[in-house]
Amino acid sequence: MNTPQINFSRTDSAKFFRTLNKRVNSYFKENNISRNGNWRLHLKTVVMFSLYLAPYFILMNVDLPGWAQLLLTLVMGVGMAGVGMNVMHDANHGAYSSKKWVNKIMGGSMYILAGNVYNWQVQHNVLHHTYTNIHGHDEDLDAGRILRFSKHGKWHPLHKFQHLYSIFFYGLLTINWVITSDFLQTKRYLAQKLSYGKLPSPLKQWSTLIIAKVIYAVIWIVVPLLFFNIAWWKILIGFFLMHYVAGLILSVVFQLAHVVEEADTYLPDPSGTMKNTWAIHQLFTTVNFSTKNPIMNWFTGGLNHQVEHHIFPNISHVHYTKISKIVKNTAKEFNLPYHEYKTTRKAVIAHFKHLKQMGTNPALTT
Repeated sequence: MNTPQINFSRTDSAKFFRTLNKRVNSYFKENNISRNGNWRLHLKTVVMFSLYLAPYFILMNVDLPGWAQLLLTLVMGVGMAGVGMNVMHDANHGAYSSKKWVNKIMGGSMYILAGNVYNWQVQHNVLHHTYTNIHGHDEDLDAGRILRFSKHGKWHPLHKFQHLYSIFFYGLLTINWVITSDFLQTKRYLAQKLSYGKLPSPLKQWSTLIIAKVIYAVIWIVVPLLFFNIAWWKILIGFFLMHYVAGLILSVVFQLAHVVEEADTYLPDPSGTMKNTWAIHQLFTTVNFSTKNPIMNWFTGGLNHQVEHHIFPNISHVHYTKISKIVKNTAKEFNLPYHEYKTTRKAVIAHFKHLKQMGTNPALTT
C-alpha cells in the first residue's frame, strides 16, 4: 500500500455537508439526545459479551456431549463478531461514551478479539474512513493476489473463480489477526509513521502487541488444554471454528457495504486530488443494506447503515436509523446518490456479482 497523499476537493458549491451537518446537529439538540451510546448500547454490550464469554466458562466447568461443545463454540463466534461490531467499533471511534476512559476500555475489547487497537485504528479509522474505496490507499480493498475487489487491481487467472472460493477465505479474517496481519501492520504503520492520534513509540507498540498475543494464547489455548475436560484436538477445532464464524460474519458485513456493484472505486488524479469533497465521496463509495430489518440493525451494530456511519463516524450506531432519514433526504435534495439494498439477500447477490465481474479478464472486456 502507498503512504496516503490524497487531497479531496474543497469545492462544494451546493454546501451539502454543511447543510447535512447542521440538520443532524439540530436533531440531537432539539431532542436533547447525546450523540454517544445509551442504555440500549449498554444492554447490548452485556448480551454480546455474554454470548462470547459465557460459553467459555460453561465449557470449563460442565461436561457436555460433543454436539453441545460444538454449538457453544459457534455461539462464541457469533458473540465475538457481536462484540467487534457493537462495542469495539463504537468505542474506537470515540462514540460509545462521552468519557474517553470508557471508550478506551471498551475499545480495548479488540485485544480479546485477537486484534490490536493501534493497528485497527490506523487501518480502519485513518485509511478506510479517510480514503474509502481509493485503490492503493484503503487497505480494506487489498486482499493480495487471492481476491480482486477493484477494477484498478491487478488481475490474475485465479480470479476467474473468486466468486466461488472467496467465502472460504472470508472466515480467516480474525485468524489472520492472531497469526500474521497484526505483526505485518505494526511494522508497516510504524515505518510510515501512521497513527490515529499520538504515534506510539515502537517499543511500546511492539511490547503491547507481543504481550497481548501471549495473554490471548494463554486464555484461549493454554488454559483450555490444561483445565478443560476436552480432548486437545477438539479444543483446537473449537478455537478455529469460533474464529471462522466471527471472521465470516465480520467480512461479509463489510463487503456488503463497499464491495458491491453500487459502490465505486477510485484512483486519484496524478496530483493526488479527488474530484469530490470527502463527504460526497462517501456517498459514492458506500452502500446501506437491510436497514428496515430490526435484527440486522441490532446485531450488526449499525454497520448496515454504512452511509450514515461513514459521514458521521463519531456518532454511535444506536442513532443511525433516526438520522438516516435526514441523510437520505438531504442527499436527494442535493441530487447526490444514496445507495441502499432493501434486503441482505439483494446485497449478497450484488457482492458476488461484483466479484464475478472483477474476476473477468480485463483484456476481454475492453
